[in-house]
Amino acid sequence: MTAETSEDRAIRVFLVDDHALFRTGVKAELTRAGAADPDGPPVVVVGEGGSVQEAVTGIGHLRPDVVLLDVHMPDGGGAEVLRRVRPEAPDVVFLALSVSDAAEDVIAVIRAGARGYVTKTISGRDLAAAVRRVHAGDPVFSPRLAGFVLDAFAQRPGAAPVGDPEVDLLTPRERDVLRLLARGYAYKEIAAELFISIKTVETHVSSVLRKTQLSNRYELSRWATDRRLV
Repeated sequence: MTAETSEDRAIRVFLVDDHALFRTGVKAELTRAGAADPDGPPVVVVGEGGSVQEAVTGIGHLRPDVVLLDVHMPDGGGAEVLRRVRPEAPDVVFLALSVSDAAEDVIAVIRAGARGYVTKTISGRDLAAAVRRVHAGDPVFSPRLAGFVLDAFAQRPGAAPVGDPEVDLLTPRERDVLRLLARGYAYKEIAAELFISIKTVETHVSSVLRKTQLSNRYELSRWATDRRLV
């Protein structure tokens, strides 16, 4: 029987982020930290992508164990990568690595199938540990997000405040669109996050404007903020 080598048991990681300099730094830190811990398997970066399409192609070709996934990219978000990859590669594990800790970002990517979510303030050593944990089947979240995620799944973000008749006029999907709009998302980004077309986003925004009797997205943002929908 051939003896197992460290390369054989290494956790193979694919890195997705639209900033090349950040990918280089993460790759160096993760490789160094992933090789330094004698109690866990090595962590090696086997590929990287800077866009949704590069991610889909690279993951499909390399079939890594774990994908470190940015949430926002110019041609779509991490949730879009998950939507396109998971049906074809159900064994690949996804861990979101983002600068954002916004509620809708966390919920969207977890609902799409990511096993965890950590922010880019994480150290190389902790990131390597997070990769090992999600690879072993554990959910992993940055400390501040752990309690939030539990609360968010117990009560859906953007739910209407009890007893607010103006908000009650909006459908759940209209509240989803409004919440992202108030956060400053462009129509294309909203469409990607909610898996709907840009035309559908425009239709929902028009409906919300009509129901609230407001005239533009800036007034809508203030309206949503005042009612704690953001």
